[in-house]
Amino acid sequence: MRKGVRKLRALAPTLTLPRWAGEGMMLAVLVAYALLYASPYGLRVLTVAGVYALAAIGFQIVFGLGGALSLAHGAFFGIGAYATGILGSQWGWGFAATFPVSLLVPLLLALLVGLPVLRLESHYFALATLGIAQVVHLLAVNSPGLTGGANGLPGVPGIVLFGWAVPRGLPLAAVVWGFVALGGLVAWRLARGRWGRALTLVRDDPLAAGTLGLDVGGLRLAAFALSAVYAGAAGALAVHTQRVVSPEVLEFPVMVSVLTIAVVGGRGRVAGAILGAVLLLHLPEWFRFLERSYLIVYGVALLATIVLAPHGLTGLLDRLFPTRPAPEPKPEAPPETAIPTGPLLRVEGLTKSFGGVRAVDGVSLMLEAGTITGLIGPNGSGKTTLVNLISGLESPDGGRVLMGNVDLAGQRPDRIARAGIARTFQAVSLPEGASVLAAVAAARLERDGSIAEAEAHALWALERLGAADLAAKPCAGLPAALRRRVELARALARQPAVLLLDEPAAGLTDGEKAELAGHLRAIVTTGTALLVVEHDMGFLLPLAGHVLCLDQGRPLYAGPPEGVRSDPAVVAAYLGEGV
Repeated sequence: MRKGVRKLRALAPTLTLPRWAGEGMMLAVLVAYALLYASPYGLRVLTVAGVYALAAIGFQIVFGLGGALSLAHGAFFGIGAYATGILGSQWGWGFAATFPVSLLVPLLLALLVGLPVLRLESHYFALATLGIAQVVHLLAVNSPGLTGGANGLPGVPGIVLFGWAVPRGLPLAAVVWGFVALGGLVAWRLARGRWGRALTLVRDDPLAAGTLGLDVGGLRLAAFALSAVYAGAAGALAVHTQRVVSPEVLEFPVMVSVLTIAVVGGRGRVAGAILGAVLLLHLPEWFRFLERSYLIVYGVALLATIVLAPHGLTGLLDRLFPTRPAPEPKPEAPPETAIPTGPLLRVEGLTKSFGGVRAVDGVSLMLEAGTITGLIGPNGSGKTTLVNLISGLESPDGGRVLMGNVDLAGQRPDRIARAGIARTFQAVSLPEGASVLAAVAAARLERDGSIAEAEAHALWALERLGAADLAAKPCAGLPAALRRRVELARALARQPAVLLLDEPAAGLTDGEKAELAGHLRAIVTTGTALLVVEHDMGFLLPLAGHVLCLDQGRPLYAGPPEGVRSDPAVVAAYLGEGV
C-alpha cells in the first residue's frame, strides 16, 4: 500500500491535464452512474445532491471568490422554495412562471439588504446575515395564511417543460443536473474571467483592490446578489422534487450543509461544489448499515477530509494531478498616453482627526510632472495618513485634493485610482495564492477587455522593472526586495500620472536601494510625479527635488533636499543632533 502511494506521488507531477479535464471527468462519472447503476432511490438522492450542488455553486461565488461568509444563503434558498410553493400550489402557476419568480425575489431581497450589511466586516457581516435568515424563518412560521405556517404547503406541482410533465427518477435527475451544468458553466466562466479575478482580489486585499480602480462595494454586492439567484433556483428545484414546502427549507441545517459542501469540496471551485454535494449527500447512505453509529462515522469522515485536505478535495486532486499551466503571454505596452507637464496634483489645507488627535493639520503640497517629492517625518507625524487621504482610503475633515480642476477629496479609492493616482503600501500586500503575473495583471482588470490583454500589459510592467523572470513564480515566499518590486510593477501597470510610494526602500540592502533609485528616476522621465515617503535620508535626499517634513501632522519644512539637514526644526524634531 505504501509503495503504491509513493509511486502515485512520484508519478503525479508528470500527469498534467487540461484545465477542463477534472470537471469533464466528474460529469462523465455522474452520467454513467445515473444511467447504469443508480436505483430509483439512488436517483432520488442524486437529484437532491444536484439541488445542493446548485446552491453551493452560488455560495462559492460570495464565499469562495468574494470571501464573505453569508449566512443568509439558506434564507435565499428557502425564499426561492416558498415562491415556487405558494405560486404553484395556491395560484396554480406552472414551472415556466414560478421559476423566474423564484430567482427574482431572492435577488431583490439581496439587493435590498446587501447595501447596508456589506459595509460590515467579517464576523459582523456573518451575524447580520444570520439575523436576516432568522427573520425570514419567523415570517414563514407565523404567516399561515400565506405560507401554511409550521405545516407548510402541500400539492406543489412538478416540473412541466414545453408541455411535458417531467416524471421522477432519471428524467427529473437529468433536468436538475442540467440546471447544475448550466449554472456551473456560467459560474466557471465568471470565476476565470476579469470579474472573478477582481472579486478574488477584493477577498484577499480590499484596500489594494480599491486603489487599483476596482469598485469594491459594487463587486461585493454583485456577488451577494448573484449567489442569491443560485440559491433561489436551487430552492425552486428542491420544492419541485419534494412536492411540498415547509419551514424546514429555511432552517439553519440547510445553511450548514451548503457551507460544509463548499469547504469540503474546495473553496471557490465549481467542481468543489459538485464533488462536495455528491459526497456529502451520499456519505450518510453509505454508512446506514452502521445504524445508530453512522452519524459518528460520518462526522469523523468529514473531519478527516478537512484535516487531510485543507484546501478541499479539488485542491487535493490539483496537487496529485496538476493542470497544464496557461501559456505565458507576450509583453505588450498599454496604449500610450500623453506625457503630462506642469502641476499634476495640488493638496490644499488637508486636515484629518482621529478622536482628539489631529493626524494631519493643514497640509498643502504640489506635485509636478516628472518630479520626485520626498515626504519625511518622525513616526506618527501623519505621513501615511496623508497618503491615505490622497488615495481615498481615508476621508479628510477639510481641505482639497485637486487633479486639474477636479476635487478628489473624499472620493472612493477606485474613483481616485481612475483619475490617475496609484500607490504602494508600507507593508507590501500581494495575493499569496496567485502568481506574480496574476498579481500585477490585477491592476489592469478595470481597464483591459480580457485576462490575456491584462496579463500582456502586466508583463510589460514587469519587464520595465527587470522582473519579467518572476512572472510565473507564486507571490508566496518572495523575498522583501522582490515583493516590493512586484508591487511597484502593479502600480506602474496602471500608467498613473501620480504615484505615491510608502517607504519603498524599507528592508532593502544598499545594492537593492540603488537599483530601486534607478527605476524611480526612469519612471519620472515619462512625466509621472512621485511622492515618496521614506526614513532613509541617504536614499531619499539624492533622489528628491523637493522635500516636505511633517511633525504631529503639521508641515515643519518644505523646500529643497539640501536644506533638510541644516534646518534646526527638522534636526530637533526628526534627524537629531550630529546628523
